[in-house]
Amino acid sequence: MSNNEFIEFFDGGKEPTLDSLGGKGASLVTMTAAGMPVPPGFVVNTEAFRTFMHSGLSEEIAEQLKGLDPEDVQAADAASAAIREMIISRPVPEELGNATREAYAQLQSRFESEVPLAVRSSATAEDLPDASFAGQQDTYLWLNGYREVADHIRACFASLYTTRAIIYRIKNQIPDEGLCMAVVVQKMVNAKSAGVAMTLDPTNGDRSKITVDASWGVGEMVVSGTVTPDNIQLDKVTLAVIHEHIGDKHAEMVPDAATNTLVEHVVEEARRTVRCLSDTELAAVAQLAKRAEKHYKAPQDIEWAIDADLPEGENLLLLQARPETVHSAKTPEAKPKSTGYSSSLGFGSITASLTKISG
Repeated sequence: MSNNEFIEFFDGGKEPTLDSLGGKGASLVTMTAAGMPVPPGFVVNTEAFRTFMHSGLSEEIAEQLKGLDPEDVQAADAASAAIREMIISRPVPEELGNATREAYAQLQSRFESEVPLAVRSSATAEDLPDASFAGQQDTYLWLNGYREVADHIRACFASLYTTRAIIYRIKNQIPDEGLCMAVVVQKMVNAKSAGVAMTLDPTNGDRSKITVDASWGVGEMVVSGTVTPDNIQLDKVTLAVIHEHIGDKHAEMVPDAATNTLVEHVVEEARRTVRCLSDTELAAVAQLAKRAEKHYKAPQDIEWAIDADLPEGENLLLLQARPETVHSAKTPEAKPKSTGYSSSLGFGSITASLTKISG
């Protein structure tokens, strides 16, 4: 797959940078280069965002934000609505549109028939060690055809100006000048089960543990707290299960072939009371989390899915890896040498990136 001025494929061979690809995009390119099982795709980079915004939008947005009081939510809502409408209704410059259309065609050429895609925001300020922007921008699933993808790339650009994101930046004195957004476009995952895994114990930061939360369908049910997921803790070295709680996974988000959208289904009683991961799958998720931690040399909070369309042994996909951002900023406490791990780390932010999240 070939890169160009506005497009960088996950496997395009270019060294990823946060400034060009945003946190999510840079992570996916890095993980692909490291041989991790990432669904294929490309990033519409920040140069594309700047080209789009320089069509007069930047000045109009600055005017909307001038003098905004972060405590006046009603005014922030009005500014957000006006700015987002400006962005989604603005025509895309021809050179950018042509580059995106060609990248879409190249990605689809990898598959026997056209497949649905996911479009995910990747802000340059997200996932920084001293700030957490998780969930502030949008992700869209199960998009069919180039027009839907192109429209939702603009929607991701617009999500940089949700009410929540605007207020967060003002309160934290983060200037809008130079603010950029990249957008990830990748194959949609048909998740049989999904969730998150952390290479630590979120209750006390013990790095000798791996903690897995899992539920049926896509991972939004886990991240949003809609269901009580299975919660399993494993020893990081032996992968032995230390304890597990089988959650009441009463609902799942699954693809609907008739509408090509995700719909919520009630999970039948028999599946609610059993773990949604086999022993083999659980071990594979834990190993994948360990690989991410080893690669990034820091505790990780990963998103994963078991793809129902892929054969066993090839069906575990890594959707995202992010550093733990809460306790990792704390000064490590001294621990006995026999443990081999610091327990100064704790639960980090989990991005709600498996379904559309607004504001």
